[in-house]
Amino acid sequence: MTPTDPLHQGDPWAVLRAATRARVALGRAGDALPTSRELEFRAAHAAARDAVHQPLDPAVLRSALPGEELLEVRSAAPDRATYLQRPDLGRQLAAGTELPRTGADLAVVMADGLSPAAVHEHAPGLVVALRERLTGWTLSPVVLAHQARVALGDAVGEALGARAVVVLIGERPGLSSADSLGVYLTWDPRPGRADSERNCVSNVRPPHGLSYARAADTVAALLTAARELGASGVALKDEGPVLPPGAG
Repeated sequence: MTPTDPLHQGDPWAVLRAATRARVALGRAGDALPTSRELEFRAAHAAARDAVHQPLDPAVLRSALPGEELLEVRSAAPDRATYLQRPDLGRQLAAGTELPRTGADLAVVMADGLSPAAVHEHAPGLVVALRERLTGWTLSPVVLAHQARVALGDAVGEALGARAVVVLIGERPGLSSADSLGVYLTWDPRPGRADSERNCVSNVRPPHGLSYARAADTVAALLTAARELGASGVALKDEGPVLPPGAG
């Protein structure tokens, strides 16, 4: 071991901590955590709270996707407080919402969810990666959804007349990740679809989670299998064609 090895610095757990984002081997000072670890915890908790309440900024996404046509919709939740208290409203389009009937193969929805920061950071890169892998598919204009839950994508997909919908949504922040993006795929979207009728690819968050390329490969494989099977969710997992590792 070299003199700079963590074991020579009096911290035998440093190697373990370096291998994971989990909060492990924090040490102690008397019967409490060391002050530095307590401050790290409070900072992580504050980052998670900030991620939930940060507003979705369309300008950030438009600048990250130059030339991409973006449509904007809102759920029936009029504000963030209502959205957090009434998940059911986040699954419904606001009254009077109008979307063009495209009849496309796929609709992509960028939804704020519980971490708009994740959408700002990762959704544009994943949209680009998906487009590269979906040659031969017709895509509706990308839809930007405010105060949205996953199931709002079903209403959006039906309104657009799309055969499938992919929702890129900010996942619930944790103490080790406040900007993780989830991807939810539904074949033949329409309101009332159950969660068991969707497929999920979670933790898109390079470099600590899935890369855009790996996530896009998995989503493209799922979409191809869903088109062949005519279904998504549990049916696709049980009966669909063989998928690459991680596609379930």
